[in-house]
Amino acid sequence: MTDSTTTADGMTHEDAAGATDSAAGQAQDAGARSGLTEAERAEIAALPYEQARDRLIAVVRSLETGGLNLDQSIRQWEIGEALAARAQGLLDDVRRRLDAAAAQQQSTADTAGTQSNLE
Repeated sequence: MTDSTTTADGMTHEDAAGATDSAAGQAQDAGARSGLTEAERAEIAALPYEQARDRLIAVVRSLETGGLNLDQSIRQWEIGEALAARAQGLLDDVRRRLDAAAAQQQSTADTAGTQSNLE
């Protein structure tokens, strides 16, 4: 049995759920069609971690402060998403390198002072 009660705006709960699903799908489509140019993407992709982080902080502040119209807010959001992805990618790379160095160090420590270390 489905719940078909009507909300204050005249939509049934089923309609409201469908509208929410539709809005989520549109948001995903909008993410796939980012308004950033290839040059902007390349610029962000070249940023070192500290600059990406600092620019992301500035974007978040501008969004939190408000005063932007919808288009400006969406643009800032897209820039923020790209900056966050860049910063996270750099952190992930550092984590992989640290893990590899730790594994190498452990491997060396396991054979230190053994005959196999001298071969």
